[in-house]
Amino acid sequence: MPDDEQDPQRDGVFSSYGVVSAVLGVVAVAAVVLAVIVWTNHRSDTDELRYRTEVLQAAADWTDVLINMNKDTVEADLNTLHEGTVGQLNADFEAAVEPYRQLVQTLQARTTGQIDSVALETIHHDQPGPEGAPAAPQPELSAVAARTDTVMVVATSVSENAGTEKEQTVRWTLRLDVSDVDGKLLVSRLESIR
Repeated sequence: MPDDEQDPQRDGVFSSYGVVSAVLGVVAVAAVVLAVIVWTNHRSDTDELRYRTEVLQAAADWTDVLINMNKDTVEADLNTLHEGTVGQLNADFEAAVEPYRQLVQTLQARTTGQIDSVALETIHHDQPGPEGAPAAPQPELSAVAARTDTVMVVATSVSENAGTEKEQTVRWTLRLDVSDVDGKLLVSRLESIR
């Protein structure tokens, strides 16, 4: 075979099959990378939703004890609440809950309460403002809490006071900070919203 007559298969450096194979290889690698990114983001979002659900449950459980205090259980309930606190609320617990204790003991009430709703509070401000802005973070919590979320809780309780047959309905709107301390969710702030 003379040198002038070359095989058409050997003309280029890469055959058309080689180019197509290379392109498909790049597409396959890109698809794998994209799948890993999507899976990682999905897993992160799932973990965040699970954590938020646990925060909402912790706030609801703590509030449930508070709104169901009765004259017979007030001391045990206050002890349970105190064990579920951290930070400034834990340090000033007696002062913070004294109005609730006095109310229950004075009225000699039997109370039945229920949580109506719980929601995470997210506030976006370019500059902090006095209206509706959450309290400044507690500096002592920054050393022990991995994260703090603010939760709004709306609840209703019905009290039957001793000596009267009339029931009294109390509507609760509370803002709680729930802090993650070593994997345990504890209430670090209690604020009654009027």
